[in-house]
Amino acid sequence: MKVLKADVASETQHPAIPTWTWLSPLLASLLLAVKFLHFVPSDGPVVLVLAGIMLAATVFSAVHHAEVLALKLGEPFGSILLAIAVTVIEVALIVSIMVSGAEGSGSVARDTVFAAVMIVLNGVVGLCLIMGGSRHFEQSFQLKGASSALAVLGTLAALALILPNHTLTVLGPSYSPLQAMFIGIVSLMLWGVFVFVQTVKHRAYFLDGPAEDVIGEDMTEVYHPKPSDREALACLGLLLVSLVAVVLLAKTLSPSLDAAIDLAGLPHTFVGVVIAAIVLLPEGIAAAKSALKNQLQNSINLALGSAIASIGLTIPSVAVVSLVLDQQLALGISAANTTLLMLTLFVSTLTLGTGRTTVLQGAIHLVIFAVFLLVSAIP
Repeated sequence: MKVLKADVASETQHPAIPTWTWLSPLLASLLLAVKFLHFVPSDGPVVLVLAGIMLAATVFSAVHHAEVLALKLGEPFGSILLAIAVTVIEVALIVSIMVSGAEGSGSVARDTVFAAVMIVLNGVVGLCLIMGGSRHFEQSFQLKGASSALAVLGTLAALALILPNHTLTVLGPSYSPLQAMFIGIVSLMLWGVFVFVQTVKHRAYFLDGPAEDVIGEDMTEVYHPKPSDREALACLGLLLVSLVAVVLLAKTLSPSLDAAIDLAGLPHTFVGVVIAAIVLLPEGIAAAKSALKNQLQNSINLALGSAIASIGLTIPSVAVVSLVLDQQLALGISAANTTLLMLTLFVSTLTLGTGRTTVLQGAIHLVIFAVFLLVSAIP
């Protein structure tokens, strides 16, 4: 009898509801109430610092509750719910900048999506390979699953970030409204097909161990205990509260974030790096922990899956928002960033093209990530 390990959604779940996961959205809600009732100055430094802390904590809380619900629902609904929850957070942060009308608001979606790809493929993957390789020497993963995910990610990145620079209907780094909606629709469809393949059709490609060892009728799936109905209902309520708190906190902090970027002397495009880092931090930590446990397959699933969702769900969402706001959406990246993106995809193909990794590949990705941060801060 073959034993099948749980997939990406289930290996990182924790059915229990730790204290911090309900305390964070509660405190965030209290802070928002105090702010909106004008008990304290809404732009005071203490309020802004607390809002920043509560935003980060509530993002972690929302992801945790979405993961518990994903375990309860099973696949593919669990992965879909988790991706939607993370996308709501990312889109909320992006739209809060877009509606503020601040400088660079029309390109914040592009900067965030590009930063997400670079953070995932270089920062998260590089860190996982370094940490895992240092402890376990050489690590292995499923080649079919990793190559499939990378193909989807590369296609989405090229369509969203490179092609807009070369279309003729609208000059510059933008699609026409019709083109933007079409790219958004096909991006959403490609994400949906990937989720179906990952969770249903070819699920074995994304699990630890050779595919032939996990395919067959005579096998048992070992899952973490599913949460009870009461826990799932509590997590659903806390997830909704957390997402609302994130949206309102993002609106509160967006002007201060722009001001902080200006004060630091950084370009406005760096806002995208900050947003992407906030959104990807929970999954990045989970991926690093899996690498230390010699579960590199799970690390790759978490990393690449989050990047695919970042493009496949965020681009359609912000395309609709841009049409509603009648705001042109700049998507094409600069020549320097195009070079970094192509280099990243090329190196990632080599890294994920053998099924085995060492610290050397991790070091290469971290070098590219460092250069990306340098170019983002000093174009």
